[in-house]
Amino acid sequence: MSSKRLRVAIDARYLSHGLVGGVHTYVRSLTGALLESDAPHDYDLWFDDKAPFDAPDLPAGSRTRILRWKNPVNSLRNDFRLGAMMRHAGADVAHFPANYGFAPAGIPTVVTLHDAINILPLREIIRGHEKKPRTLAMMTYLHLVTRRSLGRRPFIITVSQHARREILRHSDLKPDQVGVVYSAAGDAFRLLDERRVREERARLHLRDHVLLADAIKNPATTLQAYRRLPAKLRARTSLVYFTRREPHPDVSDAARAGECLVIERPSTGYLALLYNLADLFVFPSYYEGFGLPALEAMACGTPVIGSSAGSIPEIVADAGLIVANPDDHEAFSVQIAATLSNSALLRDMQRAALERASAFSWDRTAEETQRAYLSAIQWSLSNASREHGPLPVRA
Repeated sequence: MSSKRLRVAIDARYLSHGLVGGVHTYVRSLTGALLESDAPHDYDLWFDDKAPFDAPDLPAGSRTRILRWKNPVNSLRNDFRLGAMMRHAGADVAHFPANYGFAPAGIPTVVTLHDAINILPLREIIRGHEKKPRTLAMMTYLHLVTRRSLGRRPFIITVSQHARREILRHSDLKPDQVGVVYSAAGDAFRLLDERRVREERARLHLRDHVLLADAIKNPATTLQAYRRLPAKLRARTSLVYFTRREPHPDVSDAARAGECLVIERPSTGYLALLYNLADLFVFPSYYEGFGLPALEAMACGTPVIGSSAGSIPEIVADAGLIVANPDDHEAFSVQIAATLSNSALLRDMQRAALERASAFSWDRTAEETQRAYLSAIQWSLSNASREHGPLPVRA
């Protein structure tokens, strides 16, 4: 294999669309770690000019590439022409980190498929989303382009063993075509100064114990579990939700009644502060390809009580408590009460959470992603050999 530096082209448009959430966090954190690594690669980060770039600083040898954006039609055009532009710019490997992408023949390609949602039967995808025309159109488009991009035979990386099993189950991909590279929590998610945490608890008028939950992850179960706590314990416990978008009506009603507190669209730094001030993070999610909120909580020393859905047990491991059924609010309530009532148990869980979180880092993610680029080259060569016979070996 040639010893020349690889030029890796990365579709970084997620960082120029003003988006938030798990995929944005993944793309931002991964590109930053890749650029900071000492591996012998150069990077082209491809953006469009829809919104200001949320981009890391580029070292020497790496470049920013800009696609023009005037309206949503440009996004569609860029989806299908970006791969050819990467090749024209001299890419040796193309990486599409947001579930789909189309590199032309001749460029080894990596696609990060975060979970199996986009490749499920369309009726199952639509069943889990609101039925507004724009949402239905977007879900349908993502399903079609993800399926089509897998037909180009890219090398796939996904973020958990659970996601890998589901992707293989719902596609005709080969097992040696799909690898696992775990994500990580960002640097902001760590233990913070105790005085700052105490001051924020006082400012928010929180009680002795604090439960934190994500208001878009099955919030009704958390609310019902809180209501079922023994009266004396509930009187000493505050329930706090954070949310990236409009809260569920049940949560809004409970907040108006003074039953819980809702923090809408917290910054990354403030979200880390919320994790730090909480005693427990309650996470009864229905599905997680990776479960980043659980890892962020553990990185802040906050134990997790989560559901058995998706990858949550894989990420939490022995550092938290798992409830089999995401809708079993009684079981969640029992686990919450048992933990809050046992200070020694809570301290042990806090230590276990920090230890488990330390197993994940973006430096490690970047290193394993760089190995995936080499795997993509080998995968591309093996595909070409199967289709056209053995290729000549070049020193």
